[in-house]
Amino acid sequence: MKWIGRRQSDNVEDRRGMSGGGKAIVGGGFLGIVILLLNVFGGDQVHQFLPVLEQLNQNQSTSQPVESRQLTAEEEKTGAFVKTIFADTEDIWSKIFQENNMQYQEPKMVLFTDAVETACGSATSASGPFYCPGDQKVYLDFAFFQELQTKFGAKGGDFAVAYVIAHEVGHHIQTLLGTSEKVRQLQQGKNEVEANKLSVALELQADFYAGLWTKYNQQNLDLDDLDEAMSAAQAVGDDAIQSRMQGQVVPESFTHGTSEQRKYWFMKGYKTGDIRQGDTFAEMN
Repeated sequence: MKWIGRRQSDNVEDRRGMSGGGKAIVGGGFLGIVILLLNVFGGDQVHQFLPVLEQLNQNQSTSQPVESRQLTAEEEKTGAFVKTIFADTEDIWSKIFQENNMQYQEPKMVLFTDAVETACGSATSASGPFYCPGDQKVYLDFAFFQELQTKFGAKGGDFAVAYVIAHEVGHHIQTLLGTSEKVRQLQQGKNEVEANKLSVALELQADFYAGLWTKYNQQNLDLDDLDEAMSAAQAVGDDAIQSRMQGQVVPESFTHGTSEQRKYWFMKGYKTGDIRQGDTFAEMN
């Protein structure tokens, strides 16, 4: 992706040189495990547990000193890249919102290593990249992308990172538009299978938004960028993950969509360039 020398976002906080995080959860990171399980099995349902998570975080944490170190040259480079991508999301979504007579509210991003404190509670790198609606921040540990390649066979590349960031910003769009709240309300009283279908639709819509963002940003793409995005989408499909991790696929437990669904909705966003074409919920019925 063509990114060097372009505008960088002021909304990215780089904590990768910090350790300790200011708090430690008693019992080995209980809240991080909760968030991990909710992310893997509950899709967007993590949001409904925010008040409980925040209370647990207050009751079960103790202060620890924060140590810091100098970032390496490679870390400085990846930080600059992420800030450029995040700036692109700010510019493009501001444009899309303006085209639809709305005003975009920019989220923030936190880069961290190993563990991090959020308004949604404590999380570890095992949680993967995620968006917390409680503080409207995207959280990202670069260790995720190494696992994406070594464990799940993704190609890697800078646009795989851009796709993941754009997907998480897609959840911010859903928060601003009220979609996430509506889904939480619809999930109440549903059985697990029906609630999971709603989570899948929510995740696929975030993929659609990532593709839409890519369409608006196509002047900065390199030839291999779409292939890198497709490879990442293939790797993070529920069927691909379940097949690799447990040797069998259980469609009723899907919360993020299959590899083919994720690729389809990303490309639909990219091909149409029209935010009105992203009704994943209608097509899931």
